[in-house]
Amino acid sequence: MSDYNIEKLNRVPIVPLRGKWIFPGMSLDFDAGRDFTIEAINQAKNIDDFVLLVAQKDQSEDQLEIEDIYDIGVYSKIRQSIKLPDGNYRVIVDGISRVKAENIQFKNNYFSADIFSYEKDYSNKDYEIEALRRISLEKFQNLIDRRPEIPDATVFFLETVTDASEFADRLIAYIQPTFEQVQLLLEQIDVKLRLEMINTIIDTEIEIIDIKDEIYKKVTSKINQGQKEYYLREQLQAIKQELEETDGGNLSYTEEYKEKIENLPIKEEYKEHLRKELSRLEYVSGASPEANVIRSYIDNVFDIPFGIYSDDNIDIKKSREILDKDHHGLKDVKERILEFLAVRKLKDNMKGSILCLVGPPGVGKTSIVKSVAESMNREYISMRLGGMSDESEIRGHRKTYIGAMPGRIITSLQRAKILNPVFLLDEIDKISSDYRADPASALLEVLDPNQNSEFFDRYIEIPVDLSRIMFVTTANTTQSIPRALMDRMEIIEISGYTEYDKMAIAKKYLVPKQIKEHGLTSKQLNISDSVLERIIKNYTGESGVRNLEREISKIVRKTAMKIVEGADCVRVSNRNYREFLGREKVLDDDIIKNPQVGIVTGLAWTQVGGELLQIEVNSTKGKGKVQLTGSLGDVMKESAFAALSYIKSIQAELKIDDDYFEKTDFHVHVPEGATPKDGPSAGITITTGLVSAITKRKVRQDIAMTGEVTLRGRVLPIGGLKEKSLAALRYGITNVIIPKQNERDLEDFPKEILDKMKFYPVSDMNEVLELALEKDVNNEN
Repeated sequence: MSDYNIEKLNRVPIVPLRGKWIFPGMSLDFDAGRDFTIEAINQAKNIDDFVLLVAQKDQSEDQLEIEDIYDIGVYSKIRQSIKLPDGNYRVIVDGISRVKAENIQFKNNYFSADIFSYEKDYSNKDYEIEALRRISLEKFQNLIDRRPEIPDATVFFLETVTDASEFADRLIAYIQPTFEQVQLLLEQIDVKLRLEMINTIIDTEIEIIDIKDEIYKKVTSKINQGQKEYYLREQLQAIKQELEETDGGNLSYTEEYKEKIENLPIKEEYKEHLRKELSRLEYVSGASPEANVIRSYIDNVFDIPFGIYSDDNIDIKKSREILDKDHHGLKDVKERILEFLAVRKLKDNMKGSILCLVGPPGVGKTSIVKSVAESMNREYISMRLGGMSDESEIRGHRKTYIGAMPGRIITSLQRAKILNPVFLLDEIDKISSDYRADPASALLEVLDPNQNSEFFDRYIEIPVDLSRIMFVTTANTTQSIPRALMDRMEIIEISGYTEYDKMAIAKKYLVPKQIKEHGLTSKQLNISDSVLERIIKNYTGESGVRNLEREISKIVRKTAMKIVEGADCVRVSNRNYREFLGREKVLDDDIIKNPQVGIVTGLAWTQVGGELLQIEVNSTKGKGKVQLTGSLGDVMKESAFAALSYIKSIQAELKIDDDYFEKTDFHVHVPEGATPKDGPSAGITITTGLVSAITKRKVRQDIAMTGEVTLRGRVLPIGGLKEKSLAALRYGITNVIIPKQNERDLEDFPKEILDKMKFYPVSDMNEVLELALEKDVNNEN
């Protein structure tokens, strides 16, 4: 079969092939780009360009091991190799003979093996082989008659090949075998069996072509001049009929869809709508984009858990235990939630108000909702609303849009697989709106008990009952929630924690939780109570406990490092706390404590809790101008001008010269100008600062105040009193001036706050000045 003597070679490099194949007597060109292939070609130059070409078992693999390549291949000679600019090779090889590779090794970044002849001797006078050869030629001629792309001259060429083994190998190139069949034919050294395998492959190919032609004839026989536009649909129908005949009559996916539609617990009119969609699907090509759109729509409808509800297991005693176990304090909040659950237990299909938990970050709003879901034995799902500006995220997109999909309400229910989960709508106060409509308006339909029993998603177009879902929303403030939306919800205020609460939460929840999460035990770490108190006072200035948990986590991480380095136990006390926490972040020295002229301590409410504001006022010679700095909002600016008007109205009582305001400029400044400030609660603070700057009377710094002032000096009520009081207490200020109308709010304060602080309810600005300004008057006007 060849003039080459392969017995003289001990080892040859191996070139694994993927996507290509070769037989003895064939030529093959390919590009070599993998490192081990390039190195094998380079090594072949040392042995007269001989290589072993073998197929890899997985055509998609890029990196190979020895077991990833076959051990039967074709011993070949490189006729030409050209190095390309990118370092790869373009190679042309001639196949010589079958060989078996033994002792395959991967060394020096290429595969190599010892090779041995893998050919079987046979007699050229074997009549059975000759008969098989002639049968193969006849079958091949039949194949050529059905495949005009194969030249007729191919048969004449094959007739000239007298060697049966060579004939079989050359014939393989024209019959389009699969890669698995190629390897089986290559490993088959018995020419009789090889020819039989080839005949089987040719018969299969002829049968496939005949079936294809028959389908084509069925289709074309039904087509006339007026039916050309239905050509593809009819062809698909014929293919479906052919498949059903060979499939034993199994139901197609359309039959399964029909059965599912009938079993859906929805009204008949919506079932009819789905049937129409399915009929459209039956008459479009399965590969067309329209078919994918319809199928995706129907699948989305089936994924909605219509009529599937979990059984509530409401046990008030158990629910109370779960809430107490997971959350410290929050007595009023827990009681309201337990009342809500009690009514749910008595009336399962209750359509009542939606709970909205309002409070600063880190006070446990989200975790409370998780506990409620656990106590009711319901699925818990959440949806973040922060930054949402597109109404379609709630109501979905219309199917006519490219990339249309259901809204997030429906997709959340698809994931939950029930229609009565506990559904958390987080950060409802941070919804925004733009030209694509207002998502807050879309939420009205979701949260309104009188409407959500038939919620329409634009994509689904079938009403979904949301009335049995327990919706709970969370927010940091109610100020940015639209009034119509807030009207659908029952607001439950969750104020910040006192230092006593934070201490209890740290010891009972946070420290054990962080120790467990970091792989430690309680015996390996001991944090003294004094260190926890120091963290609360000097390292965190928040209403919640999120930053407190972060500081505790910092201690636990450093402890884990010490344990790994060999320590048995770590104790954190007042002597070494800075080694774990660094320097203090919040100190009492950050605020002025001695009485000052023109400096007043005010209280402000923010979305993260209460804050202290030390407002400064200067009076200088000028022309009666007022300058306001500190990134103040419109409301605070108006408060400053109202305060100045009030002071002018009592100019005589304060013994101020008549022309004083015409020759004096005022500068009102609130420090930390990078932080925007606004709100109707700084009126009495600014007024007190102006009076102090004008009369040169010092302001007590051990007293804080909050309240709005009118042009007549009346003190108006404010909100967020508890958060503001906690902020004052964090900085050691225990005296607070509050509006008289806010006195009733003190009834809801924890006892530990009332015991430590003294509140001064006032109704008139004169009372504020009497309390805040020192008694000794030093009026230099």
